[in-house]
Amino acid sequence: MTQQGAALQGYNNELVKCIEDLCMQKEELNKQIQQAEEEKNKLQHQIQVLSEKLECVCENLAQKVASRNELDKILAETEAAYMKILDSSRTLLNVLKKEVGSLKSTPELKSRVT
Repeated sequence: MTQQGAALQGYNNELVKCIEDLCMQKEELNKQIQQAEEEKNKLQHQIQVLSEKLECVCENLAQKVASRNELDKILAETEAAYMKILDSSRTLLNVLKKEVGSLKSTPELKSRVT
């Protein structure tokens, strides 16, 4: 019977050691889980901050693109108006040259000029 008691005591000691090892593994795993959860929370916070920054940048970019488009429109209208002014100036100059040319060929002006 003492042999059986000794065997039972040996099994019990091994069982207790296995249970202690499992408890230590569980504690280590709990630490790793806690670290992973902290890292996850940190990353989620960074994602939220970056998402807010991205939203601000996108809004700012949209406003700048709209402003640039408005400036493009104003520049195109201004350039078109300026080209009309240049064309009108050229036409006016040609008309003026013809008038001056026809006045020079008038006999009254020729006698006054000489």
